[in-house]
Amino acid sequence: MTDSDVAVSMFERIGGSATIDRLVDRFYERMDTLPEAQVIRAMHAADLGLIRDVLKRYLTEWTGGPRLYTPEKGHPRLRQRHFGFAIGDAERDAWMLCMRGALEEIIADPAARQDLDKAISGLADWMRNRT
Repeated sequence: MTDSDVAVSMFERIGGSATIDRLVDRFYERMDTLPEAQVIRAMHAADLGLIRDVLKRYLTEWTGGPRLYTPEKGHPRLRQRHFGFAIGDAERDAWMLCMRGALEEIIADPAARQDLDKAISGLADWMRNRT
């Protein structure tokens, strides 16, 4: 088997757990401080510690890293888990503003950053449940 026969996961491309941790931490820092993110910050508990850990476990698994989310939470069912929150274009855009800023700051490889942005954008679009 040659090196070209081995697929490299997004998790590996971006630098693994340490990068996921920094990405999520920066995402929530942006959510906490950007005026444009107030609409989504209001949907969260005052203490972001628990949800921060959940997102780290989810993104680790979603990007091809160790299975940290499903053994504890089961199938993600993200849309179902978020259905109690009104998520329209404004909420999606605010979430993506925070995530894109974090991606820009944390993901050094431009191609990996672009690929991850595209995948996350699709996920954010799919989460909308209001018009």
